[in-house]
Amino acid sequence: MIISATEKPPSQTLAMVDGCFDPLHRGHVEYFRSAASLGVPVLCNLAADEYIRIHKDRAPLLSEADRAAVIDAIRFIEYVCVTPWGTAWSLQHFRPKYYVKGTDWRGRLPADQVRICRELGIEVVFAECVLNSSTRILKTFLENQHAGARV
Repeated sequence: MIISATEKPPSQTLAMVDGCFDPLHRGHVEYFRSAASLGVPVLCNLAADEYIRIHKDRAPLLSEADRAAVIDAIRFIEYVCVTPWGTAWSLQHFRPKYYVKGTDWRGRLPADQVRICRELGIEVVFAECVLNSSTRILKTFLENQHAGARV
């Protein structure tokens, strides 16, 4: 179910995953599967298009509406929310029981997220699901496109 950023899901106990998911790849599905294994509904906090433009320094491959629709169709996800205010805001607003991140984030979570989780009693769970990176997939694709154009 796609919800607006100002809504709260009916379930009070959630696991929250977040990211750009642009493009979506198998590692993301494993990330969602890992979050679902915690036994509570999973909320996907989806980065808005503007976040991708600013923080990834590129236009989104798929629009936030398209990414939300695709993620909403994945059986491991109960709720999808495009939030323009970032992860810290979402942690405070949704107050999930679990904040799930890939193991590549261990020791790298932003200080404000760590503080919010500690203050609100949100358990940070690191999932063994890192199989790839959207940024790396796009970079490799573009490099291969350029290499092919030079031949």
